[in-house]
Amino acid sequence: MSATSSPITAHFRGKLTSQVRRVLPAYVVLVCLLIFFTNTHFFTAPIRAASKYKRELKYQHPIKKTAGTVIPRKVWQTWKTGPLAFDKRDSDTAKTWPEKNPYYRYEVLTDSNDEQYVEWHYGPHGLNRPDIVELYRNVNITIVKADLLRYLVMYAEGGVYADIDVECLRPINRFIPERYDERDVDMIVGVEIDEPAYANHPVLGSKCQSFCQWTFAAKARLPVMMRLIENIQDWLKELSRQKDVPIPQLQLDFNEVISGTGPSAFTKAMLEQMTVQNHGKQVTWDVFHNLAESKLIGGVLVLNVEAFAAGQGHSDSGNHDSRGALVKHHYHASGWPTLHPRHNHPMYGEVEKCNWAPQCVAEWDKNVAEWDTLSKEEQDKRLANRPKK
Repeated sequence: MSATSSPITAHFRGKLTSQVRRVLPAYVVLVCLLIFFTNTHFFTAPIRAASKYKRELKYQHPIKKTAGTVIPRKVWQTWKTGPLAFDKRDSDTAKTWPEKNPYYRYEVLTDSNDEQYVEWHYGPHGLNRPDIVELYRNVNITIVKADLLRYLVMYAEGGVYADIDVECLRPINRFIPERYDERDVDMIVGVEIDEPAYANHPVLGSKCQSFCQWTFAAKARLPVMMRLIENIQDWLKELSRQKDVPIPQLQLDFNEVISGTGPSAFTKAMLEQMTVQNHGKQVTWDVFHNLAESKLIGGVLVLNVEAFAAGQGHSDSGNHDSRGALVKHHYHASGWPTLHPRHNHPMYGEVEKCNWAPQCVAEWDKNVAEWDTLSKEEQDKRLANRPKK
């Protein structure tokens, strides 16, 4: 039995070995692909880094054609409907722009034509950036879409942007002080929040130093606007990966909106680009803290807090009756925070309600610190006995 079975066994063993040799490369490739796709983020890191470096080089050189030009004489606003369908409240604030600036064109982009605008200017007819068109289509969060749209418009055409609830108090020609040549001004921004003492605060730190983006002005095709747009693009992709949901299904809290597309994101891009255009010399918020008079850095004219953000009750913002107040933000269209929860302590609520008042913030911090030392039973007891609102 063993004498005859040995050649047969050897025959099958040899056949099996040759089959394994034939299919082994395919299995190796399959395993490699499996490893690659389960670790795509890791393996593509060098590619993403190279792409970011290439983009950074693009931001290094402000577009030369802006030299000698001026900010376009056009006012942009965005809203749900066009001016003919505005509520009286919206109409009263919006009409102040063409009334005080009769030599400026005035245009409102709406929920009905915003995508067509982006497709025209960023599609094959325009900048040929299908990735940006797709990004805009995929965003479903109203405030993120609104933030992104203002940046896309200002990059494509430039002009003056104002939220629908911002009233024009002074003509736009007052935005640039007489001591400057308007041809040297590529962009106009104003300080919104100037509370650097809270830079290390766990809740307030991410938004304590920022430029206002409910009103600003710019020439077209400025690198800072594309930097900002592409920063948002990267941020949304990374957030989608971290939360393991596609971009259309993302849900964001208040701080994520502020940091990702709002004033904090706007300010970050501005400081990065000002540094580049300041011959690489670092531009930090210290330059704008307690800003009394406007400053022009690398083509960016920064106005003090009173210009665009008077009447806030913090940051030494002054009031709207002053000569330096250029616009008034009424906030009636700013209902988006209710859709994106703030950090809300179960016992002491939102620290933002302090409106940056030092004593109030210190009291909130003290209470929260004490709360963290309590047992779960004591915390539950205090919550049960909390006064009813």
